[in-house]
Amino acid sequence: MAGMIKQFQRNIKRNNLLSIAFVALLCSLSYFLGIWQHGGFSSPVTTTSVLSSTTCDPTTISSSTALGLDFAAHHAANDSTFASPPPSNFPACDVKFSEYTPCEDVDRSLRFDRDRLIYRERHCPEKRELLKCLIPAPAGYRNPFPWPASRDVAWFANVPHKELSVEKAVQNWIRVDGDKFRFPGGGTMFSHGADAYIDDIDKLISLHDGTIRTALDTGCGVASWGAYLLSRNIITMSFAPRDTHEAQVQFALERGVPAMIGILASNRLPYPSRAFDMAHCSRCLIPWHLYDGLYLIEIDRVLRPGGYWILSGPPINWKRHWKGWQRTEEDLQNEQNQIENVAKSLCWKKVQEKGDLAIWQKPTNHIHCKMNRKVIKSPQFCSAQNPDAAWYNKMEACITPLPDVASIDQVAGGELKRWPERVTAIPPRISSGSVEGVSADMFLKDTEQWKSRVGYYKKLISQLGQKGRYRNLLDMNAQLGGFAAALVDDPVWVLNMVPTIGKDTLGVIYERGLIGSYQDWCEAVSTYPRTYDLIHADSLFTLYKDRCDMEDILLEIDRILRPEGSVIFRDDVDILVKTKGIADRMRWQSQIVDHENGPHVREKLLLVVKSYWTAEDQNQPQ
Repeated sequence: MAGMIKQFQRNIKRNNLLSIAFVALLCSLSYFLGIWQHGGFSSPVTTTSVLSSTTCDPTTISSSTALGLDFAAHHAANDSTFASPPPSNFPACDVKFSEYTPCEDVDRSLRFDRDRLIYRERHCPEKRELLKCLIPAPAGYRNPFPWPASRDVAWFANVPHKELSVEKAVQNWIRVDGDKFRFPGGGTMFSHGADAYIDDIDKLISLHDGTIRTALDTGCGVASWGAYLLSRNIITMSFAPRDTHEAQVQFALERGVPAMIGILASNRLPYPSRAFDMAHCSRCLIPWHLYDGLYLIEIDRVLRPGGYWILSGPPINWKRHWKGWQRTEEDLQNEQNQIENVAKSLCWKKVQEKGDLAIWQKPTNHIHCKMNRKVIKSPQFCSAQNPDAAWYNKMEACITPLPDVASIDQVAGGELKRWPERVTAIPPRISSGSVEGVSADMFLKDTEQWKSRVGYYKKLISQLGQKGRYRNLLDMNAQLGGFAAALVDDPVWVLNMVPTIGKDTLGVIYERGLIGSYQDWCEAVSTYPRTYDLIHADSLFTLYKDRCDMEDILLEIDRILRPEGSVIFRDDVDILVKTKGIADRMRWQSQIVDHENGPHVREKLLLVVKSYWTAEDQNQPQ
């Protein structure tokens, strides 16, 4: 009986082994059949072969390893039996939209109040008005000149407007030279060029010792002031409205100089408090003395403790210029007196007025300023407001209070290191604990992590490592600014966008000596089409999940990306598979590749190159 039981047990084991082998064989057959259905056993596609440009300067993305996995096949169910027809590709927009700026559309702006130029502020289209097409480049569009040559020359076909070269001819802003624009570095108040003008400022306040790193240029024109400051390691956020001076901000960006469309009207500027070391107005036509000094009060909000405000043009040096400005001596003197009074009410100290320049300095703290409110009744200090709230927040005629200090010798908010040490030093907002959930150790680890990540990016995208190939970069979810900081020694600049729905870290970014803006990515950016050479989006679609359509964000990315420009999406693989599905309907070439830490990390990268095409060939097959 015992022998029969043992024999029965042996039979069961034998049958189990046969069953397991049979199941394994079926799984293997199913696996190889799946591979055959999805393209057979050919060698893996490399990133280089997938991401290569079709025209103009070839834009390829190279990798030392084969990164050709088709994640769509591995992460989506095969339900082709019930599948609906694939969505069609996005069509090209009409050529009339080649310079379309959705939130500063000229026709839409006419619906709004002209008082205080409110109609030139951001007024974005409603969802039903959004374009569902791809913005064409103008006929003959060419890749911009590499930096630093681009500072002085641009292709006429890229920004085909002669208005400024005629209107500002005597001021030497810009001139047409055959198929090119030349930028001589002149300006309304730069009779001897921007470099000489900056030298005059340097004689009054030091621009070369690293204490001044970030600057703001209001009413910037073609941004020559910011362009020439770059050689002195000062980076400028320049802005001007989209107005009758056609395409001035577009010219600045074509030159490779930071700039945005913007205006001082009723809303706060989209920057945090205590952001800039220096602010500048050279005949920018802003009525500083009107509306209870509201615009100077806003400059005070964004100036760092001890920061400078520089004014040239009316009414400065009015005794010499009043006839040329076609205004009366009394009118100009009255305007200057009012400006002086506003500056005094803000507790600013006038550093010097010499020739065409006048410079004021903001106090390093508000101890004395708060004491003198008993004498100077207006403006009072703001109460119960977030000094950094600056996305569609209205300006207020009150002084933004600086952080409290223990003594008159202290710098409110903490003293900053000089440039370039500032970019890696722990920002005061972090060391003081002002940014919730971010410690000094986390900041240092983040800085090192982004150095590693950017090194990996340069291996994947060879153009990022080629000096002069890329110039204008955008980080759509900048967090602590680590991506930009890792590129600070390269000949590029990065606009660091901090989404309005996430953690507010823009103040930290400015304390590092970098620049950026607040942005809601459910809306368009205040810039022209074809602004950026490379766009970086870290966890952007995770952040905006269920808030707005991914398709609309991708169409906006396409609008602001140059032909043959690149995008790096970093996100969870499932989100990137969905992103790639939409990207493949655009005139993009894309490839999902592994995380820098290997294939077992769910976070992946989606690399994209935008194809070259223009209004001339917009209807040709893709």
